[in-house]
Amino acid sequence: MPGFRVPAGAAVEAVLRAAAAAEIMPRYRQLSAADITEKSGPHDLVTVADRRAEEYLARELTALVPGSVVVGEESVHADPSVYEELGGDAPVWIVDPVDGTRVFVAGEPGFCTLVSLARYGEVLASWTYAPATDRMAVAVRGRGARLNGAVLHPGPPEPGRPLRIAMSHPGFAPVAGQRALSGLEGRPGVTRGSGSAGLDYLAVATGELDAVVYGWEYAWDHAAGLLLVSEAGGAHLTLSGEPYRVTGGNALPFTAARTEATARHVRRALLGA
Repeated sequence: MPGFRVPAGAAVEAVLRAAAAAEIMPRYRQLSAADITEKSGPHDLVTVADRRAEEYLARELTALVPGSVVVGEESVHADPSVYEELGGDAPVWIVDPVDGTRVFVAGEPGFCTLVSLARYGEVLASWTYAPATDRMAVAVRGRGARLNGAVLHPGPPEPGRPLRIAMSHPGFAPVAGQRALSGLEGRPGVTRGSGSAGLDYLAVATGELDAVVYGWEYAWDHAAGLLLVSEAGGAHLTLSGEPYRVTGGNALPFTAARTEATARHVRRALLGA
């Protein structure tokens, strides 16, 4: 697309805030049973807020970049072929309207909206917005990461203490990756994730966590947070030693950590070294 540019960050932030104000926060702690549906099971929920917010974001974000397309969690659930847009020529908005839907349904504040903009498989910019706590984290490739305007750069973990790692449940990984996750579970400093991948990535970018480990690769869960961690000085590695690719085909599980050395250390632990 000739002349394509990443839109002004303020414009995208305004869209996220407006979507949350119109479609998410009015339903926060106000959901009825009819507003909640199971997708693949009781741990995979979708609400009217997820659907309406994704529709709002898709409409407004594609207006900011004419010719762009949207790969969203709910649109892919309705039509899995939409995911193939990640490998196309058009700029792609990768959207998770409510990351941490189970947390949202429980009436707790630890959920967020994730948006990133990618082209040719490269994530160019990302936005992580936690409306219940009014936190907006923004990353632009090559230009760093910020939280509510403050630069994020946590540096290396404190020497001499166990790494603080949040990991996904082993059952969420393909069979080949379950052993690696099970081997990490139970080590000092290792806990389960918060229920929102986006907020766990933010915790790595701020230094509250040293690393995260995931056994699934859906781009809407990971694209925004991986750029945020990378631009804060961190790194991400799959089990094969290569960085995670938003287009898929990754060797799972994978890790994102606040430094490259930490990522390598966690990968070795996953390999049983």
